[in-house]
Amino acid sequence: MIREVLLSAPVAACAFMALVYGLYRVGGALAAKGEEYPGKRQPYACGEDLLPPEAQLAYHAFFQVALMFGLLHLATIVISTLPPGGRARPVGLFYVFGIVISVLVLTRRDDA
Repeated sequence: MIREVLLSAPVAACAFMALVYGLYRVGGALAAKGEEYPGKRQPYACGEDLLPPEAQLAYHAFFQVALMFGLLHLATIVISTLPPGGRARPVGLFYVFGIVISVLVLTRRDDA
């Protein structure tokens, strides 16, 4: 009985989290303490100064393409797993229509 309780998922998860937290604290206590200087907490850019914000790359277009890629693959999975027959066809067409609208919204140009 006690063995079943100790090996249950909540108790095991709590024990594991306690172990991880203990290791984290011990590691923090043993770690070397660095000196504070002005650039210590700045992002690392291979030893170079960071570009001003207006010159940094924007990932907006990448995320649009990634989201569109995910939508199209999700549509393919949903459509390909629909059962054959008359009742599934309208559901599939409605889903494809929704995906088309989503892709059109994602690919529209911003003229602003």
